[in-house]
Amino acid sequence: MNEMQQQFMEAGTLMLTGMVFVFAFLSVLIIFINTVLAKLAIKFPDPVAPSRKRSNKKNNKAVSGDVSPAIVAAISGAVTRYRQQHSQSNVK
Repeated sequence: MNEMQQQFMEAGTLMLTGMVFVFAFLSVLIIFINTVLAKLAIKFPDPVAPSRKRSNKKNNKAVSGDVSPAIVAAISGAVTRYRQQHSQSNVK
């Protein structure tokens, strides 16, 4: 019994040592990567994306971003018809 208890203690110690080593290695790796990225960001900054100029024309895209009013009307009609059909089937 004493030998088995000693083996369990040895296994627990080995497991804890391995977990601490992996945690320390990953922590050092994260710190190293962040340091390198910070230095590279100074030397090679991200390009700034040019902003899109929106035209004030109402070319069927004024309702919601790039969705035309015809598509919005078709979807609204379909939703209304669906609700009417399913509300009638629930009443019966």
